[in-house]
Amino acid sequence: MKVAVLDITGKDTGRKAELSDTVFGIEPNEHAVYLDVKQYLAHQRQGTHKAKERGEIAGSTRKIKKQKGTGTARAGSIKSPIFRGGGRIFGPRPKDYTQKLNKNLKRLARKSALSIKSKDKAIMVVEDFDFDTPKTKDFVNVLKSLGLENKKSLIVLGDSNKGVYLSSRNFGGSDVITNSELSTYKILNASSVVLLEGSLEGIESNLNNK
Repeated sequence: MKVAVLDITGKDTGRKAELSDTVFGIEPNEHAVYLDVKQYLAHQRQGTHKAKERGEIAGSTRKIKKQKGTGTARAGSIKSPIFRGGGRIFGPRPKDYTQKLNKNLKRLARKSALSIKSKDKAIMVVEDFDFDTPKTKDFVNVLKSLGLENKKSLIVLGDSNKGVYLSSRNFGGSDVITNSELSTYKILNASSVVLLEGSLEGIESNLNNK
């Protein structure tokens, strides 16, 4: 599959980039995509939620009233969950939400996501670029030239590029990552995926590696 290579002004450079059919042209596996996205979202949870139960509440353990003759229910401690300030019944406890998936399934999911975007014509290839000094304005101008200023976009770099990364941090509509950070969730979460020329070899190498 051949795709036109654009420059940062959005103009066709006259060159074509070859996108591998084994990465960008497979039949998407929806279940693999589901599992990978589910794992990604699960890993965003810290799992540090915690409520104190009656054994962890600070307070007296003295029996607060006599057992019989009061006309009301028995009460053994001020820390009882039925009293204000008492412990919580079956409250949340710290939990590990991490899930395990094998590498081949994760590769299949990423290839499926890229193939979905390719089929929807939501992938563009742009020649490598950099900024002399990090400026959000320069980054926004590039997005405007590519017609992406009002769209959620994912820009994939070949190698770490400090100028482009720092320029993008104040702009909430775009996510800048390297090819090694590519994930199924980020691909599908973006309206358009912008691949810099230098990222293509790394993406295909990572996803075709057995």
